[in-house]
Amino acid sequence: MKKLSVRTATKEYPVITGSGALKEIVPLLLNMKPAVTSLMVISDDNVAPLYLSDVTAELSKTALPVYDHIVPHGDQEKSFQNYFSCQTAALEFGLDRHSVIIALGGGMVGDLAGFVAGTYMRGIRFIQVPTTLLAHDSSVGGKTGINHHLGKNMIGVFHHPEAVIYDAEYLKTLPQHEIRSGFAEVIKHAIIKDRSFYRYLHENVRSLDDLGYGTRLEEAITKGIQIKAEIVQEDERENGVRALLNFGHTLGHAIEAELGYGKWTHGDAVAAGMLFALRIGASVYGTSLIEDSEINEWLQELGYPQLPASLSPEKLLSRMKKDKKAHSGTVKMVLLPEIGKAEVREVPDPLLIEELHKFLAAK
Repeated sequence: MKKLSVRTATKEYPVITGSGALKEIVPLLLNMKPAVTSLMVISDDNVAPLYLSDVTAELSKTALPVYDHIVPHGDQEKSFQNYFSCQTAALEFGLDRHSVIIALGGGMVGDLAGFVAGTYMRGIRFIQVPTTLLAHDSSVGGKTGINHHLGKNMIGVFHHPEAVIYDAEYLKTLPQHEIRSGFAEVIKHAIIKDRSFYRYLHENVRSLDDLGYGTRLEEAITKGIQIKAEIVQEDERENGVRALLNFGHTLGHAIEAELGYGKWTHGDAVAAGMLFALRIGASVYGTSLIEDSEINEWLQELGYPQLPASLSPEKLLSRMKKDKKAHSGTVKMVLLPEIGKAEVREVPDPLLIEELHKFLAAK
């Protein structure tokens, strides 16, 4: 097991990764101050049948009351309806200000449960227990929230967990499309911050099978978390460099919203968004990176899908203008002067429309 620390101006908490990491949760809970009074596990109907009984059995060692609440799976379920159902359950179980919520699941569950914790009684503590590769990104950094049909992650709060317990055993049941989705965020971290990590991934992971479920996968998770933790430490509230973590997300979020949440995985949409950002970067900087075609071919080899040609450039642009980085109707994107370095740049509408038409027509 490995233990990292995430430090920000307002919070410091551990991220524990590796097989058997769940065993660290009981001593962590028993050592919290003020003392914990009760626990509520929020999970979804895919994860709960696999892992809920094991987690609640471990939590029962605290001798605290342990409750659970199950929501439907899928990113479309990060909704007002499920937020309300979780709050109702917390009230019915009698959770108080010293209770702790456990988020057991992927990024959707983590975002939803974190938002519930951040707003229940004006904020109680919670712990992330991720079960997907994608959640290596979303479980760290304190962003929580739900979707609105007009935009992804538009309603939420910054609320850091007390800890992230990332037991690698939970990744063994993931289907390949979920591994692919999570690996997109690993690639993103490498591209924006660490050229040598990008080269390592490109040379050693030529298919998703190359990741496996052992050392290489755990190394990728740990390095991705380290990169995100460094950025979050520098910019907790996304007033500066933290915005760079949105590389690929401006179009990616627009794709998810336009197709309907859950139709494409988040990672597949981000992968398409990264390729589009590389195209925009080539226009803005007047030159393409040596790695542009390399990244394009690599993502195809890894099985990331091409966008449906039926998508409307105009509708995608309208979605992009609702991105949190947009300002006064002007789209801002994370672009790359070079691999390992990134910056936020304003991009004019005519260029976006022109490149969206080309991007959607490309085969």
